[in-house]
Amino acid sequence: MSSARSVVWGRGLLALASASLAVWSLAYGDFATSQPLPAWMPWRQVWIHGSALLLLAASIGVCWARTALPSLRAIGAYLALWAALSAPGILAKPLSIGAWYPLCEALTGLVGAMILQAMVRWQWPQSPLPVGARRAVRAAQVLFGLTCVFYGWSHFAYADYTAGMVPGWLPQRLGVAYFTGLGHIAAGIGIIVGIVPWIAATLEAIMVSLFGLLVWVPSFFMQPRPAWATPPENQWSELVVSVLLAAAAWIVAISLKRRSSGVLDI
Repeated sequence: MSSARSVVWGRGLLALASASLAVWSLAYGDFATSQPLPAWMPWRQVWIHGSALLLLAASIGVCWARTALPSLRAIGAYLALWAALSAPGILAKPLSIGAWYPLCEALTGLVGAMILQAMVRWQWPQSPLPVGARRAVRAAQVLFGLTCVFYGWSHFAYADYTAGMVPGWLPQRLGVAYFTGLGHIAAGIGIIVGIVPWIAATLEAIMVSLFGLLVWVPSFFMQPRPAWATPPENQWSELVVSVLLAAAAWIVAISLKRRSSGVLDI
């Protein structure tokens, strides 16, 4: 895939993911995260719907070259706010994996937006990344690897819950939960230490994408719906967050592929 086409593809993926988040917020009146906006916040609904409309506009803006950069910055700011909202939960229960989950999801999406900004600004081989930008992209890739390790760890900490989400037609559902947990951890370590990082990121992106296709999409057709797929707003929230994580994973994979070809000479 050419340099320009890979950037366009990455922009399309993030636009789809961020637009999904915006539509969910407009439909349900909150952030599509497990850490909602505090109820005591003044003008709460104005902030929620206003930020959702801005996010939707930014998602559209990402699709055009002239507006891609400011739109990516706006998406990044939204995801940074999402990360900040997770702080009270972490401070209340610092040893709880569940408390850290919203932060990791927000950081995964933020990594995708950060890397895509660099790809948009320096998408041609004759325009290599400045030293500072190369370091920022590499730091973002390492951060993504750390979130992968966290997701894998959570598979072991919540093995029974994860196994319950594995499609029933697959044998050894608990074994699948452990295996995918190991896959997340292996991919994260590969990206962090630089052991075939492009392959590691690509396999992670495939696994996250398949999770959405095999777990959340079929859950809409299950009767009765399983406990982990209720209520409907949580079900849709999990789906759009899965789209965001998959988009970020593919963007990281693209950046590592471009690095191996010298376009993002990191």
